[in-house]
Order: sequence, then structure tokens, then C-alpha cells
Amino acid sequence: MPNLGAPELIIILIIVLLVFGGAKLPKLARSLGEAKNEFEKTAKPGEKVAPAEEKVTMTKAELDALLAERDAATRKE
Repeated sequence: MPNLGAPELIIILIIVLLVFGGAKLPKLARSLGEAKNEFEKTAKPGEKVAPAEEKVTMTKAELDALLAERDAATRKE
């Protein structure tokens, strides 16, 4: 990969600014950061999964009961 100096980076920044506009740059940067974080999270196997992403397991009977409750609630509405 070629080394990018200050003049090249400034030109790239100007082109990005012209293409996306000033108002969309923060949203673009945020989405790029989130994509990078997701990639890093999935690219490192063996790490502990965050509590919000733990897999939930249940028996077939528990699943059937949960679905029956949901169906009963939707019929009442």
C-alpha cells in the first residue's frame, strides 16, 4: 500500500466532502466506525461474548408455551 502524505489526504477529504456533503459526514463516520467495530468483533474468534449477545436456549416445551401465550395475547387484541 502506498504511503499517503498530507497533500493526498487533503485531496481525498475534499473529494469525500464534495460527494457526501458536510451534513452527511458525521453519519458516514459513525456508520464506518460501527462497521469497523462489528468486523473486529467477528474477526477475533475465542473472545467472550458480551452479555447482550449471549445465546438463549430453551426446551421445545418452553418454546411451545411461549408461542401459545403470544397467540392468545394477539387473539385478545
